Amino acid sequence: MKVIIVGAGVGGLTAALMLHARGIDCEIFEQAEAVRELGVGINTLPHAIKELAGLGLLERLDAVAIRTYELIYMNRFGQEIWREPRGTDAGYEVPQFSIHRGRLQGVIHQAARARLGESRIRLGHRLGGYAQDDGGVTAWFFDRTGSHRATARGDVLIGADGIHSFVRETLYPDEGPARWNGLMLWRGATDWPAFLTGRSMMIAGGLNAKFVIYPIGAGSAPDRRLTNWAVVAKVGADDTPPPNRQDWSRPGRWEDLGPHLARFRIPHVDVQHLIEATTEFWEYPMCDRDPLPRWSHGRVTLIGDAAHPMYPVGSNGASQAILDARCLADRLVAGEHPAHALWAYEQERLPPTAQIVRMNRKGGPEGVIDVVEELAPEGFANIDDVLSHAQRQAIVRGYAATAGFAREQVNVGKAA
Repeated sequence: MKVIIVGAGVGGLTAALMLHARGIDCEIFEQAEAVRELGVGINTLPHAIKELAGLGLLERLDAVAIRTYELIYMNRFGQEIWREPRGTDAGYEVPQFSIHRGRLQGVIHQAARARLGESRIRLGHRLGGYAQDDGGVTAWFFDRTGSHRATARGDVLIGADGIHSFVRETLYPDEGPARWNGLMLWRGATDWPAFLTGRSMMIAGGLNAKFVIYPIGAGSAPDRRLTNWAVVAKVGADDTPPPNRQDWSRPGRWEDLGPHLARFRIPHVDVQHLIEATTEFWEYPMCDRDPLPRWSHGRVTLIGDAAHPMYPVGSNGASQAILDARCLADRLVAGEHPAHALWAYEQERLPPTAQIVRMNRKGGPEGVIDVVEELAPEGFANIDDVLSHAQRQAIVRGYAATAGFAREQVNVGKAA
């Protein structure tokens, strides 16, 4: 069997490693001329890290990431709503990593180059079309000028080409552009003094006005960290076209972001000075797409953001792409007909990811902050008078169960 993978992001590269580990030949085609370490910080959850650890990548990830110790939810005034340990500190076998997205992709890319060989990762190859027949899939690739670069033949084609997926557009030509909810996300990272444990993550404010901060790597001194921050604010109406094509490389402007910072009063961190100290940051309209009725069409399927782009809440985008890759590789190695293997993969992965997309539209586990802020918009004296511990736990744990990383934990979630 040979698999054609379109896209060298986290999902496509992980799929290649999973397939290679199972003895399945694959080749990656990426339209960019280089795999660059773009983006800022993300969190990768233990169930996904377990899969990467199974590929022998845990030590390399540990070298470039932070093992997240705790997660704290607050209202925008900095009053604590929920606190819980994370990763190994919560009893998981492997950590939750706070990591620069580019470094995560870099670790997986380096492993793919070493194991598959340089020649199996074809850069500067944009998919221009494909055709299926009874014996396999033929795909044609072109450069930026439209000149033909390669024709590939395989048993299966995987669309791992992101929220603007050409493969998805070919399967669903009438779907239209991604949906924007009117929220703008600004993200950046800078060297900053460590706060709390040095491995803590804070999320303050509901979906319409949110501030997020966590360390993603070592800093310039032992008491400093490369610190990731994000600000979300409502700047447009729901279901209107996004102001810009959503990507991770559009520079943000202080005049757009600055006025929103007065909404937040965050303990332990001077938000204004943190962001002023960040020399470069990016903006990203929060977009997703409606869940599809199916991903697999004959010998062609989708994974990651091509299959289920979701709002960046709940630390789930990259994690779900990694889980897709594992499931798909397992199905393909089972010896079934490729079309049946892709159907079986879809049956396992489409329902939970569709539910996560829908839950993220309501704030995901962070929706507990929205509920509290709706009930107590000006803050509170005692969180239990606003929403009981059991009610808060039901929101957070319900999301974890759907996303696939829930476990029984005791003595967590108590506000300090």
